[in-house]
Amino acid sequence: MNQHRSPWTRPLAIIGIFFITLWVLIAIFAPLLAPYDPIAQDFPKFLEPSGQHWMGTDQLGRDEFSRVLYGARISIPLALLLVVLSTLVGATLGAIAGYFGRWADGTVMRFADLVFAFPGIILAMAAAAALGPSLRNAVLALVIVMWPSYARVVRSLILGLRETEFVASSRLLGSSARRTLAVDLRPNAAGQVLVLAALEVGNAVLLLSGLSFLGLGAQPPDPEWGAMVSDGARNFDRWWLGVFPGLAILTVVMAFNFLGDTLRDALDPRTARALRGTP
Repeated sequence: MNQHRSPWTRPLAIIGIFFITLWVLIAIFAPLLAPYDPIAQDFPKFLEPSGQHWMGTDQLGRDEFSRVLYGARISIPLALLLVVLSTLVGATLGAIAGYFGRWADGTVMRFADLVFAFPGIILAMAAAAALGPSLRNAVLALVIVMWPSYARVVRSLILGLRETEFVASSRLLGSSARRTLAVDLRPNAAGQVLVLAALEVGNAVLLLSGLSFLGLGAQPPDPEWGAMVSDGARNFDRWWLGVFPGLAILTVVMAFNFLGDTLRDALDPRTARALRGTP
């Protein structure tokens, strides 16, 4: 009986939804929740966590708790934007490659293979450095790195669907390639692309934080989690500077991974059962 219960009632799904909801609410209401201005240097440096400053203060006397709350307004929306842009670019190119084949397939997949030939973070660092250090350029650099994953998934789905009877019928009725892709093929591929996108949000948060940690993303005084962890690394004896933004990154990444697993179980139960080894 447990095998047939809704995947949304499982503990990991509930935990994931709880933390995603929590961080989204924090991002929306950060100006109301934060006790202090996140960029104001109004306090003594390196105060330990206390009743007045729950997460202490940083090397410039800024309240760490307020900065972690405001960091959600940067990391989460930018990660979602990054995934949306990567999905649009990758899914469009993958659909073109899978449906038309031949030169279109060869061109798109060779570009994808070229991107996959480099470690993702190294290529992102090179692109971000070439574009210049900023959050906007970090997002653009990561789109370059992430789109091939969606292109490969969508291409494989379209290759399996384009010879099916309903697609053949649509062609015989005179449907254009654009209509066939948008009306007949898109709904059948959307589920697996949505699962991949949900899983990639956590990866996007990590990559954006990594670029900010290296100085290629958020610039001072932006309260971004990766940059805050970098401050903690430079002041290693002040443990609270890196621990609290690191925990924020951890909870967001785990929550979106749990959501992605739940979406996979809900939208693609056959694959989920195969992975669990259940009939």
